[in-house]
Parts: sequence; structure tokens; C-alpha cells
Amino acid sequence: MPGKVVNTGTVIKCSFGAAPVPIVVTPLGVFANDLPAAAIDNAVPLENVLTFGMCRSPENPEVAAATALAEGVLTPMPCVPMTEIWTPGMPNILLKGLPILDQESKCFCDYGGVISIEAATSTVECGS
Repeated sequence: MPGKVVNTGTVIKCSFGAAPVPIVVTPLGVFANDLPAAAIDNAVPLENVLTFGMCRSPENPEVAAATALAEGVLTPMPCVPMTEIWTPGMPNILLKGLPILDQESKCFCDYGGVISIEAATSTVECGS
């Protein structure tokens, strides 16, 4: 089944974040439609995965503290992603030894957020 490769500028969103942002791909010399293609390790907080504005996750210690001060009213706080590697990627297509990042992959934040690919600015069809 074909997949779509993620590259620089692809929009990602967090289930607890306020705003979607573009992924910042670490260039490795492989391009998809003239833009750097991403591998599953392009998940470094504030380098590849930027802030999503405000975080609403009750698992985020800053949100939990602000919510407690507001007597239980959920109080969003600035997002600082605590991301893990993207999964699963496309294991049949490797980029510097790692699966290439595809549009179906997810990334998880330590605060409970699920980061997904919202909209790709440029993708390439790849056979499996």
C-alpha cells in the first residue's frame, strides 16, 4: 500500500496543543519534491517539533499546578513538547538507517498528547 513521505513544512498537530505547526526536518541529503525528507527520529523537542502554543494536558505539571490554583478550572500553560520518536514510519524505506517518516505515523508527548500529521505541503507516493 502506498504511503506519503513527510518533508519540511508538513503541518503537525498535538491533541492537547492550541495550534498546529510545521515540522522542522533535519536535512540528511534525501529530498521529497525538492524538500528535505524526514526520518522517524525527527522528533527532537523545540528542534524538529516546535511548541504548539498552549498545552491543555492535565498530565503536564505546569497545567496541573495552574489548574489547582484556579480551583479545578483547566488552565492551559505554554507548550514545551516532550516528544518520543515517531512510529511506525515506513520500515521498507530507510533514510540513513531509519524508517522514513510517513503521513500515517504518530509521535507521543510524555504529557499524554498524540502528535499527528495534519497536512502535508508536499508529499511523494512510495510503493511498499
